[in-house]
Amino acid sequence: MGIHRPARHHVVIIGSGFGGLTTAKALKRADVDVTLISRTTSHLFQPLLYQVPTGILSEGEIAPTTRLILRKQKNLQVLLGEVESIDLHANTVTSKLMEMRTVTPFDSLIAAGAQQSYFGNDQFATYPSGMKTIDDALELRGRIRGAFEAAEVTTDHAERERRLTFVVVGAGPTGVELAGQIAELADRTLAGAFRTIEPNDCRVILLDAAPAVLPPMGQKLGLKAQRRLEKMGVEIQLNAMVTDVDYMGITIKEKDGTARRIQCACKVWSAGVQASPLGKLIAEQSDGTETDRAGRVIVEPDLTVKGHPYVFVVGDLMSVPGVPGMAQGAMQGASYATTLVKRSLKGHDDPAARTPFKYRDKGSMATVSRFSAVAQVGKLEFGGFVAWLAGLVLHLVYLVGFKNRFTTLIAWFITFVSHSRGQMAITSQMIYARLAMEKLQNHTRGALAAAEQADQLEKSRQPGRFAARGSGAGVNEQQAAG
Repeated sequence: MGIHRPARHHVVIIGSGFGGLTTAKALKRADVDVTLISRTTSHLFQPLLYQVPTGILSEGEIAPTTRLILRKQKNLQVLLGEVESIDLHANTVTSKLMEMRTVTPFDSLIAAGAQQSYFGNDQFATYPSGMKTIDDALELRGRIRGAFEAAEVTTDHAERERRLTFVVVGAGPTGVELAGQIAELADRTLAGAFRTIEPNDCRVILLDAAPAVLPPMGQKLGLKAQRRLEKMGVEIQLNAMVTDVDYMGITIKEKDGTARRIQCACKVWSAGVQASPLGKLIAEQSDGTETDRAGRVIVEPDLTVKGHPYVFVVGDLMSVPGVPGMAQGAMQGASYATTLVKRSLKGHDDPAARTPFKYRDKGSMATVSRFSAVAQVGKLEFGGFVAWLAGLVLHLVYLVGFKNRFTTLIAWFITFVSHSRGQMAITSQMIYARLAMEKLQNHTRGALAAAEQADQLEKSRQPGRFAARGSGAGVNEQQAAG
């Protein structure tokens, strides 16, 4: 087990998302040592993730390598690994990469992290593709393209209909964007590419348990987005709660309690977000700190946890009234926490007298289709081409790196002006790798559990021999220590 021991005030950042990257960059010239621990090698630009499975952008354009982004920052080290534990009393973070564990001490900690939520039905994760990671996006690209390919081959009418039915669960921004792009992919890019099917005969269904599309953006914009999707042929099914998911399709419960079945091959889950397990780890070690229903830490007004003035929680891991789980919330929270850390280095920070964090709502938007989006900036609500163009410009501004901005602009021009999309390649690994890895992990866990059970059984049959062996080992250890 390695132990990383910096010389100066040490800031540990958990996560390479918007919050983590903002924190790291803000500390570039500070008199601190920084360690960024991430379970992925890249910084994911989440707002454009939906364009990877639908063939508009490559994963590299929206997920540049974190280590390369920060390579000129000499006071920072990037560690790849999954955080296993956080000790707020010893001020350490333990991370694991393969079988290697690293214990990293900290003076200040800034933590973030989120994952897909299935609202307590984790078994749903087996069949639908999520929309939180690059792996999710690539798997979904394979499933979307694979569904059309299978429909071209099958001669069974019912199976062809099932293959050409796409269900997107969750009518938030990601769900709206995905449903619109799947419909456009079928209608524009794949038109004329098959001989036994017409791709635009597919069904694209967007469903949600809520009574409206884009609930956070209000009724006016929600209806505008809904009408545009319906004009494109997307079926909107609201007040429909998913109660079961399997290989052949999904089961939903209507508002009146009746159950209904939708046979579909390609299923996408974009319905919810929950905090990573780190939220629970942090809350359990801080007296009086709790988590909300989504596992987010209910933080103090200065984004810290009780009793630990330099343990900050930001992004989707924090629960603050009025702060949405969006990039701006993570970035503003990270900037606020970093400012307090810098003040403490100069002796100007009094935790008891801190000004509470205040979120500035800079607006929100959702792309519905080519040349159409809805946007909300303060009290101003607008949609159509102007909103779509404003969204493109905003995304380009926040993308990391000139090369990524340039290649993204070129990809957009090709996609929106012509019928072509540049990222349509798929492999069988995209489609099956996640399920294969889960099967392998379950098999390994089962084998280890069986071996452990056999070992315990053997010990219970011959307790004297194992006790004597244990005693001898203790003597040897004492002798070695002496």
